[in-house]
Amino acid sequence: MPPKTSTALLPWAKKNGIEVIDLKFVDLFGRWHHISLPGSRMNSDLFTRGVAFDGSSVPGFKKLEAGDMVLLPDPKTASLDPFWEKKTLSLICQPAEADTRKAFWKDPRAIMLNAEAWMREMGIADQSEWGPEFEFYIVDSVSYRNEINEAFYRIDSAEADWNSAVDEGKNLGYKIPHQGGYHAIPPHDQLYDLRAEMVAEIEKAGIAVRYHHHEVGGPGQSEIEIEESPLTLVGDNAMRIKYIIKMVAARANKTVTFMPKPLFNEAGSGMHFHQRLRKGNKNLFWDAKGYAGLSKTALHYIGGLLQHAPALLAFTNPSTNSYKRLVPGFEAPVRTFFGLANRSAAVRIPKYANTAATKRIEFRPPDASCNIYLAIAAQLMAGLDGIRRKLDPTELGFGPIDTNIYELSDSDLDRIGGLPTSLREAMVALNEDRDFLLEGGVFPEELIDFWIETKMEKEYNEVRNRPHPYELSLYFDV
Repeated sequence: MPPKTSTALLPWAKKNGIEVIDLKFVDLFGRWHHISLPGSRMNSDLFTRGVAFDGSSVPGFKKLEAGDMVLLPDPKTASLDPFWEKKTLSLICQPAEADTRKAFWKDPRAIMLNAEAWMREMGIADQSEWGPEFEFYIVDSVSYRNEINEAFYRIDSAEADWNSAVDEGKNLGYKIPHQGGYHAIPPHDQLYDLRAEMVAEIEKAGIAVRYHHHEVGGPGQSEIEIEESPLTLVGDNAMRIKYIIKMVAARANKTVTFMPKPLFNEAGSGMHFHQRLRKGNKNLFWDAKGYAGLSKTALHYIGGLLQHAPALLAFTNPSTNSYKRLVPGFEAPVRTFFGLANRSAAVRIPKYANTAATKRIEFRPPDASCNIYLAIAAQLMAGLDGIRRKLDPTELGFGPIDTNIYELSDSDLDRIGGLPTSLREAMVALNEDRDFLLEGGVFPEELIDFWIETKMEKEYNEVRNRPHPYELSLYFDV
């Protein structure tokens, strides 16, 4: 592994024959971008002066008349990129103002780091630890088109049961039944070697993996779960993991989507966030005598997550497609409550994490269409607000509920708060409940306004205003 300081990286790069320096950075909406330099450009100026780029061409950054920015590489993020023919050193960068080199106020990575700095300033904890789960579909082909007179998409997977009658030259059967892929074993699971290759590359990048398996969705849904790690690492690692998964799949002539709901009536893909707080060596979420082994601090943190959940989803579930996953009948949560081992809960307390070392909570609504940095920052700010205000989730009507909510009566269900059912509802909730994000100056108010406006105008309204193919089936003959 490369060293993690600029002074050590310079001789290391020369000694190890680095041919390309690849600078990666994230835009406001969660996609990575990159610019590549010849290895000869590795010098101290790279880390102090940075590399110029046009911020007006990056989604969510600058206006045309003020586009000049610089990228400042963070040496702590140095890693080898295994997918290039040339030996390539990858560095994640801080977008900064061209004249002052100060961190750009819209940079999501800086906002996440500011959230943890605010946590420390409040004296609540020294460190937060996070473990996102990665659910995704590996498919063989995808095509789509949206024009004035035409709209369609087509996704195909060799595992899908819709291919059971397809003549593939020699059809061996072993298609996965509809919604029957959970922990499928070979030969039904045709992706085990590919997932193992993904995991191997993830671990080569220094990221500890807990396990991988086939998920419920028959047409190629998979999951890779990592161990919890400090906030300062987890955002960058999540970006690396998504990149590695996509690149390994492309190398095998397959493609990956992290869309929350790419297939109708199949399981959606979430990004559940396991999380805990620490002070020194103490896990602040652990109390052997508390409900499910949770401390008062943990319960107040849960209270903050659930109290602010509708607004939180504007950052953790920021796509129109997100709300096609958050529907009854699947494991995705639709109500604001918590419970032990309850997979229909918005906050699940894993039953197997039952020691002082392992106790944690899991926030289940999010999906991987989020900007990972903003999603973590928003969740942390909600939890901290719960701790600061001592929000008791039980007094607020959030449970615990340890039964299947779909077996409750309608009157009992009505007493449990609901999550937003559309991107618009989430944006309205954020507009009305934003003060917890503004604490400590962590989220700039201008960013929240820009986020709401952009998501509504460029995504929600654009989808709402288009005829849907299914509408032709319903209404063409009226």
